Amino acid sequence: MVEGWFTGDGDDFRLLGTRCAACASVFFPREDAHCRNPLCPGGTLEEMPLSPRGRVWSYTDSRYRPPSPYVTDPELPWEPYTLIAVELDAERIVVLGQAVPGITVADLAVGMEVRVVPGVLDEDAETTWTTWHWRPTGVEA
Repeated sequence: MVEGWFTGDGDDFRLLGTRCAACASVFFPREDAHCRNPLCPGGTLEEMPLSPRGRVWSYTDSRYRPPSPYVTDPELPWEPYTLIAVELDAERIVVLGQAVPGITVADLAVGMEVRVVPGVLDEDAETTWTTWHWRPTGVEA
């Protein structure tokens, strides 16, 4: 889990971004040092929960094992996963993330509504690394 990138669980799960008080630009991943907008004189960055819903902007699948520094066990078979770029409803920014397990590119279409949900990136006997996933609304895959 990346500390401070999301909060809550179930229907209260949200990605956390930051908004510049001077120019109202919204950032995800969060920005804690300075406003990334080159036209902004700079302002206080305030944490804010992002929209839980958005629309599929683009999508693809990952059918190959990425090279290092991506961490993966070469002894295990590679499990393809689906990536979705989502334009958030209110903020109008695009956030990339994995689809929930079981959702493939065949299940998606540009413009489809999706919701952010908690997910598991990886786990072993001692640790579960959490992340976010995108789930098409009305789908319980």
